[in-house]
Amino acid sequence: MVVDSFKFLPRSFRPLYEGRGPFPGEKEPVWAPFEKRLAESSFALLTSAGIYLKRSQPSFDLEHEQTHPDWGDPTWRAIPASAAAADIGVAHLHINDEDLLADPEIALPMHLLGQLASERIIGAPAAEHIAVMGFQDRRLTDWQQKTAPELVAHLRGQGADGLILAPA
Repeated sequence: MVVDSFKFLPRSFRPLYEGRGPFPGEKEPVWAPFEKRLAESSFALLTSAGIYLKRSQPSFDLEHEQTHPDWGDPTWRAIPASAAAADIGVAHLHINDEDLLADPEIALPMHLLGQLASERIIGAPAAEHIAVMGFQDRRLTDWQQKTAPELVAHLRGQGADGLILAPA
């Protein structure tokens, strides 16, 4: 049996994984070298599972996404590292939320990150982690102009040295 690992990737991602190189206009890498030692660094998590705090944050906009299937809510939520599983809600049309609601660590492994800090593998987890809805508009205009700068400012404000993507 042949497994096509690219089958579920957006078409625009395929060239990056198939060795065709970057897209036109993307000559520089989109990452930077990590210069601090892990044991001296603070890390935040970024989940694409549409996680939010049920009692204090609005859900991601599923209604608009249902009427505009090529659109994904470009907003984000700050999730405190102290959030309990009972505090977590999930709003994402492209994933089954039952398992995430039973164990949010699947998509936002905050306790595992805390364990890495207690074992001194990393310096510390950030006080807040980031949640977004992973399914987004192909153009990513809102992300480039608004969401990404807001996320960077929030993470820098917390003193986070690194961000770990925990995809849903």
